[in-house]
Amino acid sequence: MTAPSVSFEFFPPKSLEASFRLWDTVQALAPLDPAFVSVTYGAGGTTRELTRDAVATLHKTSGLNVAAHLTCVDASREETLAIADTFAEAGVNEIVALRGDPPKGSGGFTPHPDGFSDSCELISALAETGKFKIRVGAYPEKHPEAADPGADVDYLKRKFDAGAQEAITQFFFEADTFFRFRDDCDKAGITAPILPGILPIENWKGARRFAESCGTSIPKWLADAFEKAEAHDDGRTDLLAVAVATELCSKLIDGGVEHLHFYTLNRPDLTRDVCHALGVRSRVELRDVA
Repeated sequence: MTAPSVSFEFFPPKSLEASFRLWDTVQALAPLDPAFVSVTYGAGGTTRELTRDAVATLHKTSGLNVAAHLTCVDASREETLAIADTFAEAGVNEIVALRGDPPKGSGGFTPHPDGFSDSCELISALAETGKFKIRVGAYPEKHPEAADPGADVDYLKRKFDAGAQEAITQFFFEADTFFRFRDDCDKAGITAPILPGILPIENWKGARRFAESCGTSIPKWLADAFEKAEAHDDGRTDLLAVAVATELCSKLIDGGVEHLHFYTLNRPDLTRDVCHALGVRSRVELRDVA
């Protein structure tokens, strides 16, 4: 099995302690030579400035290829594109363009009166600048707001037609979920790369809540395995998490996948262990902090 290329998602720190955790995570994973790392936005754009600062700092100090998340939530077109310009000025030329999650308790996404109405409008505006490589989100299982699974494929095609170059999927737990989605995208005429998103399960209860909120199916065998493992306080949940994620990734690679995107939750150990199990070895050393 040929080792895949990899990328990692981080979220911006909200405290000094979280800043150290992020830096420790970067130090642990940077030697695996990721193709890129991405930094998220919080729901409702709540971490906009934190994302901007984290992206700029990582780009300056880590030597990694950093992609910044950018959303349409709670900002005008002018404000959103101004943020994109700050990324470009900092030397960051890759963006993950998303509609974004609405603020908690808001009842759903409502466009800013002067803002982008959806991710396709944002993608089109970013593409017109000519400054960025644009990645977008994709949903291998039905998005909670989609009418049916076919709508997700149709909307992804619209994103590519608007100027996106790659897509990263929401996480999933079985390889066939991705393969079915990839086949549907191929039938729809989508030829751009679709990177599968992988979530090593750091905490089963948290992962289950996350899955339920975003429409990710939870196989009974997976729930049973983690519930049994959690009945023992001996570290077997981490072993199970590594084994489950490694098997999923191996099946994806056997099915022709060449790149894996890991949702790290700023906790590097499981992701690093899975990468090592897949044959992804340390290749570079992180630069000293400037």
